[in-house]
Amino acid sequence: MKIQRYFMEVFYKGTDYSGFQVQQNANSIQAEIEKAFSVLQKQQVRLTGASRTDTGVHALRNYFHFDFDGVLHPQFIYKINAILPGDIGIKNITKVSTQSHCRFDAISREYNYYVYRYKNPFLKDRAYYFPYTLDIEILKEAAAVIKEYNDFTSFSKRNSQVKNFECIIESSEWIKEGDMLVFNVKANRFLRGMVRGLTGTMLQLGRGKSSITDLRNIILAKDCTVADFSVPSHGLFLVDVQYPTGYFENMNIDSE
Repeated sequence: MKIQRYFMEVFYKGTDYSGFQVQQNANSIQAEIEKAFSVLQKQQVRLTGASRTDTGVHALRNYFHFDFDGVLHPQFIYKINAILPGDIGIKNITKVSTQSHCRFDAISREYNYYVYRYKNPFLKDRAYYFPYTLDIEILKEAAAVIKEYNDFTSFSKRNSQVKNFECIIESSEWIKEGDMLVFNVKANRFLRGMVRGLTGTMLQLGRGKSSITDLRNIILAKDCTVADFSVPSHGLFLVDVQYPTGYFENMNIDSE
């Protein structure tokens, strides 16, 4: 049978996982989905991920792709979701060409980082409790400043295996949602730890511990030791991975 490539749209709560990609001696989103696939289809596949998320980070939309030379179960989405743990779900599966690549073909990624300042036990594993007075206007100004730059070496954790540290920021803003503050950022790519580094650095600025000039100097320093990476992973959500217009016009596999 001819090999068919599929894109799999996934969403998950990352609290109990070591991240998106398979790692030795640690559980991951990829490992759980590959295991569920082998149980359902009696055959193993190797998934390729669109956007890596680190330990404890959540996703509202992320993608894998895989190649398969068999026939998918007619109720594939329903069945695999029944096998998967309750904190991982498959939303959709789509046939694509064998040249399609979920990571290389993506044109942008979008993240939200959630911060709350008043104690709420229902948010403790999905947002960062930061009970300090913050200057919202300064935070908004800082987010706008970020869009002026494209080298984010200072916001990439050490030992990041990348060829360059350039990212094109499409949007960057702080939004108030009820009692929460949300840092929303969209770019063509992100470096390891970048959103958390940006968030932590701006929160210190919002507290009056630093200034807009300090932020610019941190960016220009191109030194990861000067940014603040202290915010926890559980406040971070991958909101979306975007592809070119018309990319998913191929037929979806029926999930009924």
